[in-house]
Amino acid sequence: MTRIAVCFSVVLLSCTAVAQVPAPTPPPVQMPITTTSSPEIKQFQKIEDSWDDAINRRDQYGLELVLSPLFLDVAASGDISTRNQQVAYLLGTGDKTLHLEQKVVTVRMLGDIAVANGTYVLHHRGSSGQVDEKGVFTHVFERAHSGWLCINSQRTVLREDGGKSKKQSSAEFPFHIPIFGKSEKKDQ
Repeated sequence: MTRIAVCFSVVLLSCTAVAQVPAPTPPPVQMPITTTSSPEIKQFQKIEDSWDDAINRRDQYGLELVLSPLFLDVAASGDISTRNQQVAYLLGTGDKTLHLEQKVVTVRMLGDIAVANGTYVLHHRGSSGQVDEKGVFTHVFERAHSGWLCINSQRTVLREDGGKSKKQSSAEFPFHIPIFGKSEKKDQ
């Protein structure tokens, strides 16, 4: 009887010892970091160059090869347009000075989706004469038929200071939230 109790204790203790050994943890997954010379940036710069050429040459077919039928554009002014509206504007505009240059800065690959960020200069005729609109863009691409089509575009105009000095924030944090920052009111 004692022998059975000892054997049972040994088996029970060895089972608990095995159960307490932690499983090996897999190594952390490293996300690829794109540089300015990555193949993805070069690939998407070629697509952006095709987009520029289509705009600059008023090429409907070239523009349709870059933009998805599902394409939505959010202009820097906040106007939203579709691919068909973009093509109609391109062909119907009387602005012969319309010229676009885009430069890809970063590309993030997310399977069959890619997000390209960069800068642009859009030269066009405004209400008071010629305008060089400088800004940043975000373009979302979808892989389609061994190529990429842009499904979404968002542009933001860069503010020009015109030599004025920037106002420095008195906030402790980069994003001032009144609840967490110092109060602007003085004790009276």
